[in-house]
Parts: sequence; structure tokens; C-alpha cells
Amino acid sequence: MSRILVIDDDEAICRTLQVHLRSLGHEPRSAHAFDEGLAMARRWRPQLLILDVRLPGKDGLDGLEEIKREQPGIPVLMITAFHDMVTTVTAMKRGASDYVTKPIDIDELDRIVAHLLKGTDRSHAPESAPLMTGAKAGASIMVGRSRAMREVFKTIGMVAGSNTTVLIVGESGTGKELVARAIHHAGKGPGAPFVAVSCAALVETLLESDLFGYERGAFTGAVNRQVGKFALANDGTLFLDEIGELSPTIQAKLLRVLQEREFRPLGTSELRRTNARVVTATNLELGRAVETGRFREDLFYRLQVVTVSLPPLRERKEDLDDLVPVLLTRICAETRRGAKRVSPELMAAFRAHDWPGNVRELENVLTKAVVLSPHDTLTADFLPDLAAGAPGVAEPSARALTELSLRDIEREHIERVLAATGWHRTRACEILGVSRPRLRRLIREYGIAPPKIAADPGGK
Repeated sequence: MSRILVIDDDEAICRTLQVHLRSLGHEPRSAHAFDEGLAMARRWRPQLLILDVRLPGKDGLDGLEEIKREQPGIPVLMITAFHDMVTTVTAMKRGASDYVTKPIDIDELDRIVAHLLKGTDRSHAPESAPLMTGAKAGASIMVGRSRAMREVFKTIGMVAGSNTTVLIVGESGTGKELVARAIHHAGKGPGAPFVAVSCAALVETLLESDLFGYERGAFTGAVNRQVGKFALANDGTLFLDEIGELSPTIQAKLLRVLQEREFRPLGTSELRRTNARVVTATNLELGRAVETGRFREDLFYRLQVVTVSLPPLRERKEDLDDLVPVLLTRICAETRRGAKRVSPELMAAFRAHDWPGNVRELENVLTKAVVLSPHDTLTADFLPDLAAGAPGVAEPSARALTELSLRDIEREHIERVLAATGWHRTRACEILGVSRPRLRRLIREYGIAPPKIAADPGGK
């Protein structure tokens, strides 16, 4: 039997949790305000505290720091009706052990309670770390109530206070750079530099000089000294996107930077130090790239100290109810249009769509609807392709997905996106989340050719 204290101003929730916890053999008690609960915790010494975020007087987030100072050994499970990233990250950074949202999933609650009562307190971020606010985060579109996204938010909060290398994996358009920026702002703060580099956008020689910098005269055309991205990101965060596209030479040099925290600009024998935190992202299976020899195994293990896996939008459609209004508000402000809302019919079309371009595609679709619609309510009339299926899209393979290799699936997806955009490569790159050079390489690699009935508008 374990002593569990519930602090929530909702008396019905307190009674329900007490009955349920007692049925599991625990000894629960409850309080309806933070000060009342803290006084009870001092006297009773519970083994687990379940704390609501929103309370009368001092709220749970502010009170959490006081509890962790006075009784750091007590694991704290936060509960709230909010589904945003900022609340979750803030709770985890202030010392919460875990986090559940209302309405509470009893099975999830039972699993977390059992885990925490085993003495595993998952909070290990320093209490003195700078706290994240909505304005600082710059990632207000990172919302979601799905369990997968809640796990992403928790991980951001737990790793933010350290300098640990983080690998973000997920399909194109899932928001990998948003996660990188959230980790940076939550840990380093808005004053520290955040430097982003696309590893697929530059050829090897240019990428090397871009990352490490060069001295004047290092090579033909080097008429001035250039500071590299590692130096620019010092004491901040260096975000390396599409990390799977690095050449073997750059992989070896990156490994040395991660191991020794030092690098050598081109044209000099002098070593420079860097304190930049490295966050990387990829939509490739790096484990498979290691097996085929395309990626160094030692670098792979260095990069994935902590891995954040972003789920595709098709697997978390319950998040559309949060994503659509938040994206819509931002789009209306950026396009200087009046407030818009989405009709039930259009929301139904959104839920039926598979979103191969993920959140990036959703943002583009909403932007198109906002720009084209003269009304306050967005309807499916302005997005016929979404409602009826994009014309000209190649039909999926007749074979079952289980019979297709990853290369087959990637090739067919690229063909469908190119067909859907009329071979407009800039638009295809936006949906696929790849650079123009990489798209050209993929087209050549898979032997994809434009339809003969139309000229290839590749210059777009």
C-alpha cells in the first residue's frame, strides 16, 4: 500500500481518483488548493503526489518548484486540461516526473503510477534552468493531445537543461526543426544563437567550409576569412538537418567535434573550441544506412544519445482539432486576413485525408484556403483536390505494402507528389521536405521521368 496525495480543485475528480486508487490497494488523500496540499504533504509524507496545473491561488506549476525544494524525493504526476507543448515542457523542467491530460485515461494513469511508485523519478533537469514561455518558445503550432506528441513534449522538457546530443527522426513535414528550436529555447534561452544547416543543400567542399569556416587564402576564391557555423553556434545550438546526407569525410570530422569539442578551420592548423549543442534530424533510417555502409556506426551512436521520434500526421489525426485553429490564427495574421474558421465539412475532409506531407502540407492547404476564400468560414469548395482526391496522382502499387521495400515505397511516394504538383519541383520539395539538389538526385536514382503529355517545368 502506498500513500498518494491528490491536489485538485475539482472535488469530483478527487473523489473519483480516491475511489480508484483505493481499489488498487493504495491509501489516497486529497486537497483542493496548493497551500492546503503542501501542508498535508509536510505532515503525511506521501510516496506520490498527483498535482493539477490550474489551482486557485498558487497554481500547480508554481507550486511544483516549492514541492521539489522541500521534498525532492517525492515523484510528482501533473494533470491538466491543456494540450500545448509549453505547459508540458515547463512542468517537466520544474521537476515533474510525468504528465497526463484530462480527461484522464485510467489505463495510462495506472501505468504511470505503478512506474513512479517503483522509485523511478524521471525528472533530472536542473531546477535553475531558464523556463520556457510561449513567446520564447516560438513554437506555438506545436500542439497535440495524442499520446505520441505528449511523449515528444515530455522529452523536450527533460533534455532541455542538458547539453546532450539529440537526434530527431520523422517523416518530412512533421516539424523536426520546430522540435530543435523548442529544445534550444527551453534550454539555452532566446539570447543564445540557434544556427540551422541543411546537410543536403551544399556539396561536400562547400559544406565543410560552411561548418568549420576558413582562413583567407585557404583555397582559390577565399579572399576573406569566414567564421564557420560551429563557431557561430558557440554556447548555443547547431541544428544539422538531413544528417543522413553527410559525406564520409564530413562524418569523420563531425565525429571528432562531438568527441573532442574542437575543430580546425580550413587553411589553418589551429584548433578551435566549441560549446555548441548539436541537434540533428533525418527522415532516413540511419540504422539501415549504417548496415549498408553509408553512415558511420560510431557517429550514429554519438548522435542518438537521445532520440525524439515525431509521428506522421496520419497517425495522430486527433491532433487536427488543436493544430487547425492554431495554424489558422497564425496564417490569418501573416496574410493580414480577418479571422477564419473551418466548416465541419472541411474538417471531415481533413480527417479523411492521409496527409503525406504531414503538418507542412496542412499549413499549405490552410494558407491556400485563407487566401482564396472571401468568407469567414473556410469550406471544401476552395479545396476540391483535398475533398475529391488530387487529379493526376499516380495510383499506389497494387501490391500490398508488406511486399514493398522501403525504396519502392519512397519511389512511389515521390512519383505521386511530383504528379500531384504537375512536376513543379519547388512545390514538390516543400511537400517532401527535401532540398532541390536532393530531389534531383532522387529523380535520377529512381529513374523517374515526367509524363510525356506535358513538358517538364523543372525550372520552377
